Amino acid sequence: MQTIRFAQLQKRVPLSRTQIWRLERQGLFPKRIQLSANTVGWDAAEIDEWLQQRKEASNA
Repeated sequence: MQTIRFAQLQKRVPLSRTQIWRLERQGLFPKRIQLSANTVGWDAAEIDEWLQQRKEASNA
């Protein structure tokens, strides 16, 4: 599993921290992973899958 931090996430998903947090709380975005006391990350494969689903939904 490759974990990405927020800076890398924001390059893939152009959303603010607040928008991502809100989507996570609604269950509409992959959950963050607690890496240490002050560090979080996201599973890169889950982010890629989420992006693919969004792309397919917009093409439908």
